[in-house]
This record gives sequence, structure tokens and C-alpha cells, in this order.
Amino acid sequence: MSAVHGALAGQDPAALRPATHPSLYFIGVSTGHSSIMQVFPAWARHLGLGDVRIVGIDLPLHAPPADYRRVVQFLKTDPLSLGALVTTHKIDLYAACRDLFDEADAYALALGETSCLSKRGGRFVCHAKDPVSAGLAVDGFLPPGHFERTGAAAFLMGAGGASIALSCHLMQAARGADRPGRLVISDPSAQRLQEIARIHQALGALDIPCEYRLVDGSAGNDALLAQQPPGTLVVNATGLGKDRPGSPLSDAAEFPLRAVAWEFNYRGHLRFLDQARRQQASRGLQVEDGWTYFIHGWTRVIAEVFGIGIATDGPGFDALSRIAGQVHQPAPSDAAMAAATSHTHTTRRHS
Repeated sequence: MSAVHGALAGQDPAALRPATHPSLYFIGVSTGHSSIMQVFPAWARHLGLGDVRIVGIDLPLHAPPADYRRVVQFLKTDPLSLGALVTTHKIDLYAACRDLFDEADAYALALGETSCLSKRGGRFVCHAKDPVSAGLAVDGFLPPGHFERTGAAAFLMGAGGASIALSCHLMQAARGADRPGRLVISDPSAQRLQEIARIHQALGALDIPCEYRLVDGSAGNDALLAQQPPGTLVVNATGLGKDRPGSPLSDAAEFPLRAVAWEFNYRGHLRFLDQARRQQASRGLQVEDGWTYFIHGWTRVIAEVFGIGIATDGPGFDALSRIAGQVHQPAPSDAAMAAATSHTHTTRRHS
């Protein structure tokens, strides 16, 4: 039986060495703390990938462009470095390295970001997989026809790559009437809000009302949340709780009745998730964490990098979810919420 080697986490990009085994890289901020370092070897055995490794590369938020270029140039030229998943740095890495890619998929070109690097036929390709992954995740837990039936809004806190991906999925014309009654996106950066508005316009996705709201701290988000109708999809896409401590909302914020609260992250001190759970019974909330999004995000990249088919629902996807749930052990800061989040570890996509 082939061996599957585990992780080399948190490598300094200046110290990268040629891979000695076929390797998938994880470009992030604190890669050693991610469950993927334990989950990937188990998935690789299940998928029959052979003698492969996963290697973490840690970069600070908004790293110097030269650091991104050093990493990408290494991945492009090292024969056994097969590809990478990019998190947190999706926009900055793409901006710094776009001339190093031989090819970019349609989403990468439209969104100006990359979450996946792969090699095909001697060409180095960048992909933006998040609209697909976010779509699979949100459609997996939202009741069928949710927006068409309720007329609810979507309130996305954070205007970075995660919000760009999710909003593009929710706004696409192929959803017909099952789109938000309005889309509200908040961020403390006017530049980020201008960029997401530009992307929406370029994609021709502005046939539903959109609001791009500049906020300064949780008070602004609290006020916007209070304006949203029942059933609103409320999303923490800020990175607060994982990349940085905190929540985009204050503890005084009140969720709309029957809202769907989605925390994009699954690890760290997820204060937004705690806030939603405290109101779950009184406000009739549906509360979701980022575990299924994590699984879809990684399996879409693994499928691309290794050139294999991986199920997005049904028994094949459930098997991968089960394996990941067995391997993942919550950190102490997550222990109190482990029982409450266990239902999301096996969420299946609505058919």
C-alpha cells in the first residue's frame, strides 16, 4: 500500500526547497493550525493519490509582492510541486503574479484573484474556485427556493475575495427568481467596496438592488443588520475570528427573525458564531459554520491539481466529510461549540 506523508507546515517562503515527492502546497497565514494538515493525508489514502505530501507556506497579511512572486516562481518551476490552494492572499497574490501564469480561468480574470494553482500540459494555470465552492456550500444548507419564497436579503460583512465569490454565485441569472431581494455588502475599506462594485458591474450582475456600505467598526454593521428583513442570509466574510480576533458585530446586535447566520470559518475563536447561537432559539435562526465550505474548497482544488473527479454530493462527498470529521479535533477554544457544529460536518447538498 502506498504511503501518504503528512504536513510540513508554516514554511518560510525564502527557505523553500525542491519537493522530493509530489506535493500540494497551502499558501495561507497560519497553515499549521488548519485541519487540512491532518485531513489531507487521510483523504489522499481514500482517493488513492499515492505517495503525496501537503506543505504549508505562511505569509503575513498583505505580504510584499516580492514574497508572492518568490513562492509562485518556485511552484511554477519545481517539477514535483503540483499546485496549491491559496487562502487569505487570493487578491494580493494574483495582483503580484499575474504575469507568471500561462493561463487564467474565466473567474480568475473576472474577479482578479486566485485560490488554486495547477499544472496542465506544461502550462501553469491559476483558477478562482471560490464561486464554485461557496455556491456548493450555501446551496447545501439553504432551504430550496429560500430567496424566491421569502424575498429575503443577503448581508455580507467584508468585501474581500470570499464576499466577491459568494455574491457572484447568489446574483447569477441562472438562479432565476431564487436570488436575494437585495444585496448589502459592508467593509471598512472604500477601495474594497469600489472593487467589488466594479466586479459586479463587469459581470452584468446588477439587476438586483445592491448596497455597498462603508462602516467603521461593529456599530455600523449592527445598524445595517437591524435594517434587514426576516430570513436574511447574514455572513461573516471578514476573517475576524480566524485571521484576527473579534466579530464584525457587537454583542448588542440583533439578528433578523428566521435569519440564516453563516460564519465562513470553522476554526479559531468564532465570536460571530457564538453571537448567532445565543439568539438561535429566541430569533428562530439557522446557524452554520464554515466546515462544509472548507471541504468543498479543498476538494475542488485537489480535483484540479491531481486531475481526478471528486463528488460534490451523495455518498462520495459524504465519505470525504466523514473522514474529515473523524480526523479533525477541535482546538480548546472551539471545544465548547463542537457539539453544536457537528451537524454541519455531515451537511449534504440539497438535490
